[in-house]
Amino acid sequence: MAHHDAEVSHATADDEYLNTTDASGHEHTDVNVWMIVQFAIWLMGSAVVVHVLMGLMFVWFVETRESVSAPQFPLAVGQEQRLPAGPRLQRFPANEIVEFRQRESRELNSYGWIDRNAGTVHIPIADAMRLTVERGLPSRAPTAPADAAPSGEAPSMMPSDSSSGRMMERRR
Repeated sequence: MAHHDAEVSHATADDEYLNTTDASGHEHTDVNVWMIVQFAIWLMGSAVVVHVLMGLMFVWFVETRESVSAPQFPLAVGQEQRLPAGPRLQRFPANEIVEFRQRESRELNSYGWIDRNAGTVHIPIADAMRLTVERGLPSRAPTAPADAAPSGEAPSMMPSDSSSGRMMERRR
């Protein structure tokens, strides 16, 4: 028994790997080559199956799409094609903004009617500014102070300095 232990034991851990005279060329305890070959076969087989199924599904999707006509919506049955209400996408936004600005410029720099029946016109902006400076802005006629209002009348509405223009009733 002691003799058998002497044959199996090694002086160092590396001694067992020194003998390379084995005919197979590799150590059988490290790798199971047949398991690696089986894994590669199963991997290739499953890859082929998956690709075949994907190809068949793609063909089925194409045939299904080509066989179906345009979708019919229940609210659109019996109506011709019409554009939706409201704002839509601009076809040529750069051209539209140039046309819009030209139209605004013509309107700001020319004379024209706004409402012919009411006698309302528009004038060039430069003329409007000049007339405003010459004539001044309209203002309200000064009113008597609320304290001086005769009895029986409602107190006058007078904005205070911090009212931002809001009219508030002055209380006594």
